[in-house]
Amino acid sequence: MVQICAIASGSNGNCYYIGNEKEAVLVDAGISRRQILKRMKMKRLDIRKVKAVFITHEHSDHMRGVRVLADTHNMPVYFTGDTLKNTRVQHRPENIKLFDAGDSVDIGDLAVHSFSKNHDAADPVSFRVCINGISIGVFTDIGEPCDNVKEHLANCDVAFLETNYDKDMLWDGPYPHHLKVRVASGNGHMSNDQAVELVNSLPGKRLKHLFLSHISAENNKVEFVLDAFKKIEKDVNIIATSRYAPTDVLELNEVFADQ
Repeated sequence: MVQICAIASGSNGNCYYIGNEKEAVLVDAGISRRQILKRMKMKRLDIRKVKAVFITHEHSDHMRGVRVLADTHNMPVYFTGDTLKNTRVQHRPENIKLFDAGDSVDIGDLAVHSFSKNHDAADPVSFRVCINGISIGVFTDIGEPCDNVKEHLANCDVAFLETNYDKDMLWDGPYPHHLKVRVASGNGHMSNDQAVELVNSLPGKRLKHLFLSHISAENNKVEFVLDAFKKIEKDVNIIATSRYAPTDVLELNEVFADQ
């Protein structure tokens, strides 16, 4: 059985759980250890199964809790070299593992594939995790979707996909102009419309479960995101994530495709 859960998703903290009966990984740990444990306990997920944390980039909403979590539970944390160089000292755990974008890492029966993406960080990466033929991708903090993102998303059965902002809310909203420009840039975040366009461009029908992720509190509304994806919900199970609480655990037993 494969278990998948957004522990937290948003600009105040991100953490994604992917695992099987024996082991699991977290992608990012941007909320406190206390909150990660509390939310995992709510969903009956066992922290003892988590064997590693993979960091997408150095922004604090993706690594705020990683040092305390990893050092307390003796977990390795995977960084690219440039991400580590740009990580604040207080966020650096003891057990650091380095990898290059494009590398794959095996954690027990989990194969974690990394790839570069467009975002305003030193060396931003995303991950696709393969377990028993099921492929799960984490696609957040993306500006313009590059070929890497398109290729890996096309090979996913399940995806956490960024739907950060509604265009009208962003440009009419309270952010200063320079921040609006940053969010909407090719190295910023992905809008609802961009995410829908990306999913509609995918070849084939492999994607079955879609977590709408990193939804802005200031520049988006869950109902806007859900409405944007209404046309595909008959083919894809649509799940909205939250910054305040974990999603229900998606449990899958079926082998969808070869890794």
